Amino acid sequence: MKRLVIFGIPLVVFLLLVVFLFNGLFSDPRALDSQLKGQPVPAFELPDLMSPELTYTPEIFKGKVTLLNVWGVWCVTCAVELPYLTELAKQQNVNIVGLYFDQDLDPEFGTKTVSRVQQEVREITGRFGNPYQFHIFDVYRDTALDLGVTGAPEHFLIDHNGIIRMHHIGDINQRVWLNKVGPLYRQLREEMTRSGEAE
Repeated sequence: MKRLVIFGIPLVVFLLLVVFLFNGLFSDPRALDSQLKGQPVPAFELPDLMSPELTYTPEIFKGKVTLLNVWGVWCVTCAVELPYLTELAKQQNVNIVGLYFDQDLDPEFGTKTVSRVQQEVREITGRFGNPYQFHIFDVYRDTALDLGVTGAPEHFLIDHNGIIRMHHIGDINQRVWLNKVGPLYRQLREEMTRSGEAE
C-alpha cells in the first residue's frame, strides 16, 4: 500500500500536468475571455492624442455602443486592419475609438516626443484609413494593463452603459466582423434603441 502511494501520487501529478499542457497547446489564445467581460470600463483620466488639452474618462462610453481599438503605429497588424475598420466606420456607422500607446515613449525604448507620435499617427491613418472618432492617449499604458491587454491590436466592445461585453484579441477583418463582433455590435445597438437612448 505504501509503495502504491509513493508511485501513485507522482504519476497522478504527471498525468494532470500532461493534460494541462496538452489543452494549452491546442487552445486558441484569441478565444480567451477577458476577466472584465460584464464589468464597467476601468477608471482612467487620459488626454486626447491629437488635442492633449482634452481629457477623457469612462463617461465617454455612455450613451453609445463603442468598439475600443487598442493600437499603435509600431504594430503591423494594426495597419493591416485599418482599411476594414475605416470601411465599418464609414459604411456601417460603427463608433470606433482608439486607445493608443507607443512603446517608444517608454524610457526603455527611447525618447520619442508626443509631436512625433502625432505625426506618425497622421501618416499611417492618412495612408491606410482613419476609422477613429478620436484617440485616447494611454501615455504610460496603465489603462491597457487594467484592461488586461497583452499586445495589439485588441478590441473591446462596450455597450451604451459603459460595460465591456466582448474582448477580441487580434485584427478585425470581414470574417471576424461577420461571425463574431458584428452580430453582438448590432444586438447592443438594438438594446440601446429599445432602452430609449439614441446614438
